[in-house]
Amino acid sequence: MIKNILITLLLSVALNAVELSNITDTTLGDSNSSIMQESTQVFGYNLFNGSFSKNTQHRYNPEYLISIGDTINLKMWGSFDFETKTTVDSQGNIFIPKVGTVNVLGMRNDQLSVSIENTIKKVFKKSVYIYADLESYQPVSIFVTGAVNKPGLYEGLSSDSVIQFIDKAKGIDAKSGSYRKIKVLRQNKEIYNVDLYTFLLSGSLELFQFHMGDVVVVESVENYIEITGDVKRPYRFEMLKSSVTLGEVLNVVLPNPTLTNFTVTKYNQDNEQSIAIYAIKENLDMKIYSGESINFIPDHNSKNIEIQISGEHGNIHNVVVKKGTSLKEVFDTIVTTDMSDTMSFQLFRKSIAAQQKSLLEAQLNDLEAKTLTAGSLTTEEATIRKQEAELVMNFIKRAKEVEPKGQVVINEDSNLSQVYLEDGDNIYIPKKSHMVIVQGEVMLPSAQTYVESMHFDDYINSCGGYSFRANSENILIIQKNGKVSSYDADSMFRGDYKIQPGDSILVLGKVDTKYLQVVKDITQIVYQLALGAAIVLRY
Repeated sequence: MIKNILITLLLSVALNAVELSNITDTTLGDSNSSIMQESTQVFGYNLFNGSFSKNTQHRYNPEYLISIGDTINLKMWGSFDFETKTTVDSQGNIFIPKVGTVNVLGMRNDQLSVSIENTIKKVFKKSVYIYADLESYQPVSIFVTGAVNKPGLYEGLSSDSVIQFIDKAKGIDAKSGSYRKIKVLRQNKEIYNVDLYTFLLSGSLELFQFHMGDVVVVESVENYIEITGDVKRPYRFEMLKSSVTLGEVLNVVLPNPTLTNFTVTKYNQDNEQSIAIYAIKENLDMKIYSGESINFIPDHNSKNIEIQISGEHGNIHNVVVKKGTSLKEVFDTIVTTDMSDTMSFQLFRKSIAAQQKSLLEAQLNDLEAKTLTAGSLTTEEATIRKQEAELVMNFIKRAKEVEPKGQVVINEDSNLSQVYLEDGDNIYIPKKSHMVIVQGEVMLPSAQTYVESMHFDDYINSCGGYSFRANSENILIIQKNGKVSSYDADSMFRGDYKIQPGDSILVLGKVDTKYLQVVKDITQIVYQLALGAAIVLRY
């Protein structure tokens, strides 16, 4: 079972493939070939998901030429009443009683009624009216080959689009297939070509009439560039030529308003990498060559930054200051109230939160890999492994949803004039509190009033004591300013920590599993969550 889960995950990753837009032809230049990064998705990767192959539409096409096998609805009234559904035979004819055969092969769809009526009036001079309508198109079998995921012979209608037949072939191969060079062969001659970027970018798709035995060929991609960064379309794009201008690229990738700069990564013949950074405004005519990677970045030279001040204070909550302003300069301007606890103020920083999130993600991914690759020696052990794997995967899913706060602990002896603020920093002034919060693995987590004579064990006992899952060797005491102390209730050397008003007691839980390899990892992750987000997540 574990092996099946791992195979499924690997397949799902492999199917997330990669492609650029209706970029126009430009002059040729030296191309740089680099290995296609599997992490960059192809522009149009989600086009072929089965939605087209499931639907067949009998849409009206006035330019459609009547073919053998088409079904025509025919109605006559007046001096002669007649109604039938007739199929165009192998000689291109339909049969009408009292009239005989009428040849309709190659007749335009929008001329069908008029042409049949003109033939009938040679027999019925007057008082006969006719209506003819193409009910269904000729069924055809089409070969789909080239850089598709499942080449083969596929059935459809002559009115179906190229997209529908490629979708039946499970789409274009992400690594080698071209979205811009698709051709239709009839008797070994190219009669039609398709550039799917026209459809992807504008929704325009030219109608085409298939014949039995036509061949759809998806060619291999030759020129491409990879786009990442501050744009709405960060994909691998295909080019018709070996180079394009930056301006043409921007027309396709849809840059965000914050975009200012870009980097170009290229490789030489010795596979040596070089990276250079440029300003957008000054390089719109710059040539971008096949195989290069472009990363668009919002590299602003901001002179001011915005700071938030929250909690118990009398100031406004958003302040704009000069870049390079220190924490002390802003803190000295904060108007406090009688309830402000200035000795326990906190600083929350977005960049720190991002680092905490990244570290947590790495730990969770490592835990996931260990869980899915664990082996079993017996059937009983395999059953236990499966049950524990489900618990661990559920824990990982919940842990990935946690957002760290990014707190910067301010130590008592810190020189605040040397702590420079960043854009988006949040200075939090807590309210004076006479509460002690106890949460985690206790019988009744709660907030309690602070009593000077109460000790650590008294607060635990007032919550009903530890739960059966409590790890009394792993208890955290978080002070109002964010400082953390570890407390081992079972240690005779633990000391007698004096609980202060505003403290939070977090009792972490035991990791109950026979899979010893992940016990340490889960314990560490639970600890990280408790510190970074003040959350006790149960395993």
